[in-house]
Amino acid sequence: MENQFMNESQAMQGNMPLSMNHGAHEVLDVHEVLSASIGAMNTFIFFRPHVQDQELLNILDRQYAFMLDEYNITAECFKTGQDPSHPTRSYKMQMGNDTKYGLTPGQPKKPMTSANEINDGIISGFLLNCHKMGATGKTTAALESTNPVVRRVLQDSIQNCIEMAYELSLYQNKNGYYQVPQLSSQDMQTMLNMYGQADKAKDMPN
Repeated sequence: MENQFMNESQAMQGNMPLSMNHGAHEVLDVHEVLSASIGAMNTFIFFRPHVQDQELLNILDRQYAFMLDEYNITAECFKTGQDPSHPTRSYKMQMGNDTKYGLTPGQPKKPMTSANEINDGIISGFLLNCHKMGATGKTTAALESTNPVVRRVLQDSIQNCIEMAYELSLYQNKNGYYQVPQLSSQDMQTMLNMYGQADKAKDMPN
């Protein structure tokens, strides 16, 4: 039976085409990344007609366009093993970094019982979870990638997932969908002062 894998001597001789320059873990993990990306973008498309707030709609549209471009270059470099048609771009959110701290009592959260209950809080939560799953999947894939181009594209993409998730979390926080508790001032100071600077190791060079 013909060996399905290129042997070590062939790889070392540089006979492997760039399109085949992938390890097995990488292939499976990137398949998961690309499938999850499609699922995330489908989620954005599905919820778009139900968005009420114009600010959330603007975030959704900007993020979708960015995700679509990033999906295309990831699929491109995965298929060819070479640099994509353009480098990974950096997502820039269009809102400040202010967070409202503290908890306000409200109705307990629970699963919907009807599609009529959908609102911007629920939609923004779905979109946020898409980016959380994307960041996790891309990190796993990047750690297993042997192709240096694919690894770099995935690595650069992770920070974009984080940035888009952060933007949605700030939107949720501003609108009261996501509350951020804080420790008491005393407990905060205790935690902040719990760690100190390490002394330089004696046998290590400067």
